[in-house]
This record gives sequence, structure tokens and C-alpha cells, in this order.
Amino acid sequence: MADAAANESLRRLPSVEELAAALDPAAPRAVAVVAAREEIADLRRRMLAGERIDAVGESANRGAAARIKRLRAPSLRGVINATGVVLHTNLGRAPLPAEAVEAVAVAGAGYSNLELDLDSGERGSRHAHVEGPLREASGAEAAIAVNNNAAGVLLALAATAAGREVVVGRGQLIEIGGSFRIPEILAQSGARLVEVGTTNRTRLGDYERAIGPETAAILRVHQSNFRAVGFVEEVELAALAELARSNGIALIDDLGSGALTPIGDEAPLRRSVEAGADLVCCSADKLLGGPQAGIIVGARGAVEACRRHPLARALRLDKLQIAALEATLRAHRDHGPAAIPALAMLAATEEELLARARRLVDAIGPRAAVGRDAARPGGGSLPLVELPGPVCVIDPGDQGPDRLAAALRAGEPPVIARIAEQLVLLDPRTIADREVDRAAAAVGRVLV
Repeated sequence: MADAAANESLRRLPSVEELAAALDPAAPRAVAVVAAREEIADLRRRMLAGERIDAVGESANRGAAARIKRLRAPSLRGVINATGVVLHTNLGRAPLPAEAVEAVAVAGAGYSNLELDLDSGERGSRHAHVEGPLREASGAEAAIAVNNNAAGVLLALAATAAGREVVVGRGQLIEIGGSFRIPEILAQSGARLVEVGTTNRTRLGDYERAIGPETAAILRVHQSNFRAVGFVEEVELAALAELARSNGIALIDDLGSGALTPIGDEAPLRRSVEAGADLVCCSADKLLGGPQAGIIVGARGAVEACRRHPLARALRLDKLQIAALEATLRAHRDHGPAAIPALAMLAATEEELLARARRLVDAIGPRAAVGRDAARPGGGSLPLVELPGPVCVIDPGDQGPDRLAAALRAGEPPVIARIAEQLVLLDPRTIADREVDRAAAAVGRVLV
């Protein structure tokens, strides 16, 4: 009997063509066919498993319509970051300056002089578009940019030390997000690691004793996402530079976050260049506030060795990254940190944040109130820094904070909040003024 009922239900299933034709005519036919095929296959599976489905045709229409909506929505979507984590890696790190957004649109909409010298009409270098702004910002003799900072460190090591030894202090053999480990990157470059000092204390003499005929470079690595405090000692970069010069080897400085101006205890790019590092590597999408990229600046010969290395092509930037990076660097130069969204968020005043928090509370209603909490720089930058300020605190009611936060993520636009003490928090530090009304409306739609 059960088999007979299932067979009867199966006979009521529409064909793929019938179901696709009954769906939203505004949907592309290819999408409608995929949605119909998937929905019919799902209904058939459920029927064969013994599930009773009434009004099969209506159920198929509803299910396929929902599938069309999902299929037409992009996987990569814009969200409202209400977490208070400024450089949130899961949310794409730094939002781009307006100039960079415009530059990406122009470069992506048509052709560009990516590798064409407009003066001579001959083939040019894509590195030329960012080299000038990077040299200006850092004071370095030369510069290139690659896909991210891990790529920059890999290329710097491969170009200067493949097959030879690189000396690194033990306290700098770090791991950051995504299992990026310095020893493994060094091994992939073809160089051999020589560890010196201890986890908490490394002196100049430790480096001196480790340098031998096979030594190609000293690598200094910034402790991006943690700090060692207490009984610690490290060698100043200028002293390492002098030691490297006197022994005819290179000094590579992995700065990590890539600030152009002093922020907290993050050393700016120019300081490493002035201290005498041959190559300085950093990220572009952290404290520089630009697109994902890895920056390499330094001495002309060392940068040229990186440029000529076969890995440089494999790790190179595309036209959209180059457009965004060049525009971000020019925004820094022309308008200062206030023109860079991530840096403006880090420097937001109490008055700005309070005004935004009150707007959220007023729009959401009696379930919301102004409270206080601490935001974070994020992205492995400034790990000891907290950014206290006003926040919008929402009472989730009977549904609880986890369900409310999930409903906000599932909304349109998705709002990514944080939970503290069974309350849902919207941090105005990472919500742009233009997003306040949309964020509040999204909350209103899911409060029960």
C-alpha cells in the first residue's frame, strides 16, 4: 500500500519543462530549469522515503520558486558589519575608500593600460602603477606588490635565500590566521631555517654567532596577532641592519599589518626602510586600509631580484587589485588617514559613535538601548588595543540571542552582530552612517 501511494504521488509530479514554464517569467530560463529539476528530484526522494506530500503541484511550485531566489542571489554578498571588529577577516577586512571603489569600477568596465606604456606604445609593467606611490609612501628605492603578505614574504625569501640559510629569532616563529606559519613559508621558499635565541629573549650576539658561509639573510617577523610581555628582549631593527650589512647578507622585515602612519605600537613602513632593511613586507588590507595585496619595498637590487623571480608572475596582482591599491595610496597621500574607512573607524570619536548608536535605538524601538562595550581593530593588528564606546544593545526576548543573531544574518541585508551577556549588540564603530537605517530596519523585521 505504501508503495502504491508513493507511485500515485510520483505520477502527480510535473515534468521539468512543465514546472519551469510555470515559474516566474522574469527568471532566466536556465535558472528556472535548474530549479525545477532540483525541486522535482527532492520531491521524488522524499516520496520514495515514505513522506506524504499533499498538493504536489503547489508544493513543487513553492519549492522551485524558493530555489530560483537562492540561485539568483550571489554567493558573495555585501553585509553590514555590526561586530565592532574593524578589520574582520571573515567579512573581507578593510572596506575600500571611495576613490578605490571608483577606480575598480573603471578598470573592470573596460580595457586599461595595465601592461602598456602609453608614451612609447610598447609593453609596460603592471608593477609601475603602484611602484611610484609605494616609493613615495615608504621612502624606499623600489617597490612591487603581490597577492598578499604571505606571498610577499615567500617571494622575498625565495629571491634572496633559496638554497641557503635564514636566521630567525625563536620568538618570531609565529603562526597567524589560516595556519600561516613562518617555518613552513620559509621551507616553501627553499631556504633553510636557523633558529636563534629563546622564546622570550634574543640578543644581537645570538644572531652574530649564527651567521656563517651559508647564511643569506636575517628575517625579522612582527608579532602581528599577539605580544610577548614581561621578561623579554629583542634586537632593534637598525642593529640587525648593521649586522647584515657588515656580513654582506640581506635583512628582510615582515611588518605584518602595513601602517603608513604610526598607529598604537605598529611601526610604520617608512621606519623599517629608514632603519636599513633590504626588503620590507606588509599587508595592504589591514592598517593601510586597501585591497588584499602584499607590499614589498626596499633596496633597488633586492626588489629587482624579487621582480625577476619566477614566483613573481604566479603571485602577481590583477588589474582590479592594482587599481584599488593605487587609488588607496593616493587617498592616503592627498587626504590623510581620515579618507581611509578602516582608519576613520579606528579613530571614531565618542560623539560620532553615540550619535549613531542613538539613531539605531530610536529606529529599533523599546527593545533597544544605548550601552557600552569595546570594539577591536581585528585582522591580527594591534592585538592589545580595545576601543571602548557606545553600542546599541538589543533585548532578544524569548527567541534568545543566538536565534536573533542568526535571523539577522539571514536577512536582507545580512547584519552581522555580536552577542554579550545574552544580549545582541550592534557596534556603531563599524556601521557606516549610510547603513544605520538599513541595519535598524533589518532588526525590526526579525524582532518577535
